[in-house]
Amino acid sequence: MDSFGNYPRDRPFDPFSVMLFKALQVVAFLFFIALLVINPEAKQGKIDTKADFIITMTWPDSHPDDIDLYAEDPLGNIVWYHVREAGFMVLDRDDRGGLNNSITVNGQKMSSPIRQETVSIRGIIAGEYTINVNHYLATTNAPVPVSVKVEKVNPTVEVIHYDTIMVDHAGEEKTAVRFRVAENGRVTDVSHQDKSLIQLTRSVRRSAK
Repeated sequence: MDSFGNYPRDRPFDPFSVMLFKALQVVAFLFFIALLVINPEAKQGKIDTKADFIITMTWPDSHPDDIDLYAEDPLGNIVWYHVREAGFMVLDRDDRGGLNNSITVNGQKMSSPIRQETVSIRGIIAGEYTINVNHYLATTNAPVPVSVKVEKVNPTVEVIHYDTIMVDHAGEEKTAVRFRVAENGRVTDVSHQDKSLIQLTRSVRRSAK
């Protein structure tokens, strides 16, 4: 019947073509598995940074004194412990020293030794920013070293200021740094001229009454 063409003749067997086809199938399968495994991890590890600047203030671990961070933007907005969000600025962490400073670990509340306050700036306003330190509560009657770091984090991390200043009595306020930002987000100037932000907040509160 084959001679009359009723059935197609078997094609010649080519082992090389079969092996190449199988190899391509294996590679495609492995690629598909890799996508399933790698993509979720990549998404979980992705950090979506919303801030343009981060200001961090720290003082010695377990220190009982309460140090406060103040930040003013070019429009006159000020963030501090009574106003934790103003303009593009947010006081992300308010640390009260040895008073009610606790963290929860495995469902249990325990005292935190970390002394740190953080302000994030989540948008660009051209002009001068002022960062101040206030020794709100002094219990040791001894100087306290306070470190202030300003980082530009968008598009890459750049430390534009880092220094340690000393405060030694309740109510003392010091300007840690003043810096100017251009419209494109570039820092154009850094200075340390004193400027009281506490007086400005008091003026605002009096005028609001």
